[in-house]
Amino acid sequence: MESVERSHSGSAVIFHTFDSLEQEVLTSLYSMFPRVYTVGPLQLLLNQIQEDDLDSIDCNLWKEEVECLQWLDSKKPNSVIYVNFGSIAVATKAQLVEFGMGLSKSVESISSGVPMFSWPSIGDRQTNCRYTCNEWAIGMEIDSNVTRENVEKQVRELMEGEEGKKMKKKAMEWKRLALEATRPGGSSSMNLDKLVTEVLFS
Repeated sequence: MESVERSHSGSAVIFHTFDSLEQEVLTSLYSMFPRVYTVGPLQLLLNQIQEDDLDSIDCNLWKEEVECLQWLDSKKPNSVIYVNFGSIAVATKAQLVEFGMGLSKSVESISSGVPMFSWPSIGDRQTNCRYTCNEWAIGMEIDSNVTRENVEKQVRELMEGEEGKKMKKKAMEWKRLALEATRPGGSSSMNLDKLVTEVLFS
């Protein structure tokens, strides 16, 4: 709440999203704040920079573990499910066991064309789940009463079922829009340029 209250005194409000993903919300924000900049997905903006210019830029706070990438490269396309409990995860041991037996960063997943599972528990996860499952149509909500049977059923539906195919198609559409936003002339690319000239150098 404090961040929202203090945002009115800032010289700009910056969001890690892209215009077409959250247009309705952004339209409201544009009417409340004089300078709103959408500059996401950042990893796609970084892809626009020449490789040798990236030596000093990293969008990850942790050292990359390449063993994981090597393992992923050894798997068939679309055969691995990524599980992310977020920065703060509150789950009982039994719930974690059920997940493990049956079996997200939102913007990163969207820009990669990846459908998601949502298991909302605290904070903004309820809102993220609503957008992922209802607004963007790229996710399935896992019931709070986690059972391995239900998780397995949903994983199979997402990976092999008709509903999963629809979500994958929609996720690929969002990926296309994210790529458009971050290409030269795209909304996020232009917003990053405007942020630099209008806020940082003004």
